Amino acid sequence: MKKKNYKIVKRILDIIFSIIGIIIFIPFSIIIIIIIMLNSKGGPIFIHERIGQGGKKIKIIKFRTMYKNSDEIFQKMSESKKKEYYENYKISDDERITKVGKFLRKYYIDEIPQLLNVLKGDMSIIGPRPVIYEETLRYKKNRKKFLSLKPGITGYWQVNAYKNMTYNERIKQELFYIENFSFKLDFEIFFKTVKKIFIHNN
Repeated sequence: MKKKNYKIVKRILDIIFSIIGIIIFIPFSIIIIIIIMLNSKGGPIFIHERIGQGGKKIKIIKFRTMYKNSDEIFQKMSESKKKEYYENYKISDDERITKVGKFLRKYYIDEIPQLLNVLKGDMSIIGPRPVIYEETLRYKKNRKKFLSLKPGITGYWQVNAYKNMTYNERIKQELFYIENFSFKLDFEIFFKTVKKIFIHNN
């Protein structure tokens, strides 16, 4: 299938699946919102600026998984943990994440609100993960290529990530998807995502 037709059909599927997902998860989301609010101070929803297709700034929506004063907690972290963050944009044993947040992240439940981003058209169900501006600079000459597709709720890197994976290895996986995207690869990623949630996390 030609790239243009692929993107048109994929957008139609994104709209269908996001609407179905939103309807299915409404009752579940209400419960999650209540649990988050009872567990720690702050609103249940986290909205953060990321870079979308073509370099467009988008506001992604997630269930809040960190403490309200996460920035203060980060500043008090050891230099080694700060270094880990600036190198890979994640921290092992992250002190900023709440107990409920760890559970939500483990089963990718915190990503559910991003179905609204998909419906709006800023994201796709499957694609490279949305990143902050500084991360796009890590792609150097491949930055434009990385930003050529809509970011996804799940993607090739996400389902193939392994412990201690470096950011450069992540970049290679993201670029592999961008250079080889197809419905066949999308279906593989979708089923790997389901498998990772229900099998690998147990």
